[in-house]
Amino acid sequence: MRFGYWTPLFGGWLRNVDDEQMPVTFDYVKLLAQRAERIGFDLTLVPELNLNDIKGVAAPSLEAWALAAAIAATTERLEIMAAMRPGYHLPAVTAKQAATIDDISGGRFTFNVVSAWWAEEARQYGGIFSEHDDRYKRTAEFVEILKGLWRETPYSFHGEYYDVENAHLEPKPRVTPRIYAGGESEAGKASITHYADAYLTHGGTVEELRTKIAEMRRRRADAGLPPFEAFGMAAYAIVRETEDEAQAELARITDVQHGKAYESYQDFISKSQLEHVPSLEDYSVSNRGLRPQFVGTPEQVAARIREYEDAGVDTLLLQFSPQLEEMERFGEQVIPLVRASVPAEAIS
Repeated sequence: MRFGYWTPLFGGWLRNVDDEQMPVTFDYVKLLAQRAERIGFDLTLVPELNLNDIKGVAAPSLEAWALAAAIAATTERLEIMAAMRPGYHLPAVTAKQAATIDDISGGRFTFNVVSAWWAEEARQYGGIFSEHDDRYKRTAEFVEILKGLWRETPYSFHGEYYDVENAHLEPKPRVTPRIYAGGESEAGKASITHYADAYLTHGGTVEELRTKIAEMRRRRADAGLPPFEAFGMAAYAIVRETEDEAQAELARITDVQHGKAYESYQDFISKSQLEHVPSLEDYSVSNRGLRPQFVGTPEQVAARIREYEDAGVDTLLLQFSPQLEEMERFGEQVIPLVRASVPAEAIS
């Protein structure tokens, strides 16, 4: 199992807690990244949103790609997975940016390609926001251009959305960036099957993940393509000395107040095609992070993670609050248990 964490661009992950003691600054982001490398984390996902969908649109947020480059320059081992929405980028320019960050990081840069969901953000920032299935078709062309520019020079492409004529991109990435993508609609899964290298999903139950991974493996095989290189899942973790303490923290963070970010939550529900409509408890923590139930003692959480590993999940993208303190606890108390592969019955 590889352990990743979400880089906090927004001051936290909890919609019902105003102050999570997570400053919206690069100093804090750098502190987390450098500490994560030392306590057993393998990668970080840098999400891309120009508005703050956690604390409300008027709250501060940082820009993903500037942060990704800065993290690359101040770390040594972490894989840096930057999210990217095609509606806010040009493919040839993005390919060059990626090659540059790849050079800064020494080959540790990867992509999370997101087809976008937030109409209000597009209105405020001038992003391209078309109907659902069209966004996935645009993404497929975008990724084809990225890979073409990383592979050959000069490179030309003429499609429905983009035209590139005899483009030169040098230097090439020393390691071709892996493309991660996620989606739950038929259009999303069909498109991702062909253009992504790895599949990501929101949090879900063990059986939901087992079914989803089996489906994506089957789609990939039916398309005559190599197996996906990784299957990742988002999750939120609460680790305490006792189960009662963990449940008390869960109750605190899910005390729904219909805060300032509630409108963006409704936008997400209406503009996406989800297999499971999130509950108001899911609203409390982004990306259905509580659904995996990583809540309990270190032993309980480690046992739960091994169930997901058995289901085919090999990469976790975790959220914590407050990030530094809870990440430290997880790194010290949970990661060693999982990696020791202690049989579940020995810690029950």
